Amino acid sequence: MYLNCHSFHSLRYGTIPLLELVQQAVICGVKTMALTDINTVTGIYDFIKACNEVGIKPVVGIEFRCNHQLRYIGLAKNADGLAEMNRFLTKHNFDGTSLPLAAPSFNDVCVIYPFENKPAVLKEHEYIGIAPDQLPKLFLPQWNELLNKMAVLQSVTFRTKREFNLHKILRAIDTNVILSRLSDADYCKTSEVMISLEELLSKFGEYPQIIENTQKLIDQCHFEFDFKTPKNKKHYSGSGESDIQLLTRLAQEGLFKKYGADNPQATARVEKELKVIHQLEFSGYFLITWDIIQYSIRQGFLHIGRGSGANSIVSYCLGITDICPIELDLYFERFLNVNRKSPPDFDIDWSWKERDTILRYIFDKYGADHVAFCGTNVEFKYRSIFREVGKVFGLPKEELYQLAKNPMQLHDTNQIVKLVQEYGMLLEKYPNQHSMHSCGILISEEPITNYTPLEMPPKGFPIVLFDMHIAEDIGFEKFDILSQRGIGHIDDSVKLIEKNRGIKVDIRDTSLSKNEAKANTFLERGKTIGCFYIESPAMRGLLRRLKCDNYKTLVAASSIIRPGVAQSGMMKEYIFRHNHPDKFEYFHEVFKEQLGETYGVMVYQEDVIKIALHYAGLQAADGDILRRAMSGKGRSKAALQKVKDNYFACCTQKGHPLKLSEEIYRQIESFAGYSFCKAHSASYAVESYQSLYLKVYYPIEFMVAVINNQGGFYRTEVYVHEAKMSGATIQNPCVNKSDYETTVYGIEIYLGLMHLEGLESKLAHGIVKEREGNGGFKSLEDFINRIPIGIEGIQILIFIGAFRFTGKTKNQLLVIARLILVNFKPENRNGMLLQEPIKEYELPILERSPFEDAFDEIELLSFPVSCTPFDLLQTKYRGDVMAKDLLSHHKKTVKMLAYLISRKHVPTKMGTMYFGTWIDIEGEYFDTAHFTKSLKEYPFQGGGCYLVLGTVEVDYHFPTVTVTKMAKMPFIPDPRYSNTSDRQYKVHQQIREDVSMTHRAPYPQEHEINLPRYKMST
Repeated sequence: MYLNCHSFHSLRYGTIPLLELVQQAVICGVKTMALTDINTVTGIYDFIKACNEVGIKPVVGIEFRCNHQLRYIGLAKNADGLAEMNRFLTKHNFDGTSLPLAAPSFNDVCVIYPFENKPAVLKEHEYIGIAPDQLPKLFLPQWNELLNKMAVLQSVTFRTKREFNLHKILRAIDTNVILSRLSDADYCKTSEVMISLEELLSKFGEYPQIIENTQKLIDQCHFEFDFKTPKNKKHYSGSGESDIQLLTRLAQEGLFKKYGADNPQATARVEKELKVIHQLEFSGYFLITWDIIQYSIRQGFLHIGRGSGANSIVSYCLGITDICPIELDLYFERFLNVNRKSPPDFDIDWSWKERDTILRYIFDKYGADHVAFCGTNVEFKYRSIFREVGKVFGLPKEELYQLAKNPMQLHDTNQIVKLVQEYGMLLEKYPNQHSMHSCGILISEEPITNYTPLEMPPKGFPIVLFDMHIAEDIGFEKFDILSQRGIGHIDDSVKLIEKNRGIKVDIRDTSLSKNEAKANTFLERGKTIGCFYIESPAMRGLLRRLKCDNYKTLVAASSIIRPGVAQSGMMKEYIFRHNHPDKFEYFHEVFKEQLGETYGVMVYQEDVIKIALHYAGLQAADGDILRRAMSGKGRSKAALQKVKDNYFACCTQKGHPLKLSEEIYRQIESFAGYSFCKAHSASYAVESYQSLYLKVYYPIEFMVAVINNQGGFYRTEVYVHEAKMSGATIQNPCVNKSDYETTVYGIEIYLGLMHLEGLESKLAHGIVKEREGNGGFKSLEDFINRIPIGIEGIQILIFIGAFRFTGKTKNQLLVIARLILVNFKPENRNGMLLQEPIKEYELPILERSPFEDAFDEIELLSFPVSCTPFDLLQTKYRGDVMAKDLLSHHKKTVKMLAYLISRKHVPTKMGTMYFGTWIDIEGEYFDTAHFTKSLKEYPFQGGGCYLVLGTVEVDYHFPTVTVTKMAKMPFIPDPRYSNTSDRQYKVHQQIREDVSMTHRAPYPQEHEINLPRYKMST
């Protein structure tokens, strides 16, 4: 009888979490209920499962609303009915049109109109919904003839008075008004709660016909869903048999290409994998992925196949991945096995510039009716909650900012703030809006609107209205089509090298870069700025601590840097064992057998599964639950708790010491959601090597590529510095030499026009287009005649030196520009100056400080180019020790002058600390540690140069200066404002630093972990 129930998936309307809605129905004795969330089917699949578990008949539908007004409710008689509603809603979502007042002529949908919106004529499948409080109106005689078309409509939106208040808050957020401005029409009636079935039927006791009609309506609805059958496109080539034949042939061809004619191990592995792939009917999935890769190769795009898909030798032979699973002992079962309950997916990366081309190919090739992005539910989060709820209560902007910024214990304690906190906390984890999954693509066999309506976000690719978890539950394997700047670095480098040097680098040939000797030297020294995944201060420090000089160690390093391994203490333990392989014992023989390659330390997700299976003796199904938890994909806490209970029961049965079993499970738990599978680490390592190879042999082109892909971990200035240290000459933007992006001519790098603060993008592109079409600019006058530009834009270009080819000073150019533009009429452009001889002006000689250019550069680029920051210091002191000497100063106090590159915030039990990265006067990098006590007295004061005093600590080949004192050193005043004291230090504030904040609980300290290094016998 409950045919209009809202869960919290009725965004900013319903207040009841989905599973709690079903539990409420159980309490009320409900036998049948319909989930009809507003303009969505997000929750129907979880709803069906939940209802089936408690013996309730689920009816699925949609409440159609337009401009906050209820039009009608649709209930699916069957799967075709759901598809009808989905297509109807999709059309209006795509067209941006309003829903009609009357429902279309559905074939397999029952429609219920609210009493207030009854159409003149009701079709056979249409009804009028009557709420209990509307029954008195039926005493009017005109309703008698419609009794046979009426049905019980007890809507459900909230449970308690508190939730009714929450509902009103949600409505105020949705309509963007304060609570007092809500009208009665903006929110639901106070009667929209679930009462017992007995009580509801008693309210309609005088109208048995309405109850009978409602039951007939319910009896028409039999929506059943098969959760087990795969929903992906089944076949690539037309049939399962032809898919198997094609995949087998392609795998055999790739096998020969990768391993030669006689490699029994690789041959056996290919045959074994093909058997499982065919058995699970995944041939089509592999072939569709292969097809996408083939298109990418034809376009000349670079891709990286990563994730657990790299465990497959078939994917390696097909060119989907670049990882040989035999070399790294990767086992296929981590990706695909007959016992695995959830389907796998490939993660494929492209350059961020090329990803949309790949997406367009997929949508065009497989059809708009069959392809869509996975959705996500964006939840109310801490900052947004207090901002949104506070706004509803009428708080001013300043107070909203304080509420969002500060933890609750620092909020004001007035009554309004308490209400904001109370209702804000109720909203935590509630869905707020639909959004697009960052990379997950669904390709369906049947039209995708059979399962969901679609929305069209600004990005231009349709999205389904459920997330990846539901997609997986109902039988979809998504294709992860990702983008990253690291591939852009590599791809653009190769193109620049060919253009600048005439050298073709086949970077796809990983044998060229992986374990290359000179690259390994750079690796162990941490000289990896700009290289994918290995350029951060933490990663460079780890590489130096490990003296990482080979591929396999880099694979391990890529994983142990992850939070799960780090917080459990296993990163420190791995570093110790790597440097002292003779000073530890394996916890247990299983660790020696299974994890000998990583010194008995669990580094990868596979390691956790191995230990769970071989040490504890858990079943493979439990191992899969652990894998999902570590991947952040597990949704069931109950399932994970069951695995934990099984683990300890099995350990006891095997006679393992309890303390050892507890320590091992502590390590296992730390991996949850924060670890890599080995294949993923290996994929990252290969890409890191590709970046590093280009940095080692073609550093100038590589750094230009990094700059043009808008960097990585650091700001542009750092990559410009790296290019300079590699032998490049850095030139400021020039209207005749610079493109929109940064360009390179030999060893000369011209910064791109895109880097100029205040210069419009459209204007920058226009300058390049005009030059390419009609030749270089001959003078400032010629430029003004050809480019539609005002005095502000001209001044930016003059101050950065973009007209230095004229031989005139900046001051002279400014005078000329103003003389030309004072009476210049845009309509005379391309005419006047060409017809009349260029007037030569007599210009005064104006003196200019050599440092004025540097301050112009800071103002327009955020960093100086014509000199170093050290040249702008008032002091001539440059420190007692250089970065290159720190290794020989272990435990000694040093005084250093350095320019701040970046600092990383780290929460500790004692308070905030930071790790800093700096360059000295010679341009070399070094790192510092700033503990809470030091920071209180000597805090960071923004970008610039500092005098640093501290003690050198050398930790496994890596020196760090633990800072005891620090002072920011003053720069010279800005000589451009020598007559205006209030502006002499304003531009200095634009000198930047990179700040990386960490939002997590402090890691436990070493003594709290008490990680054992020797066998535990008790």
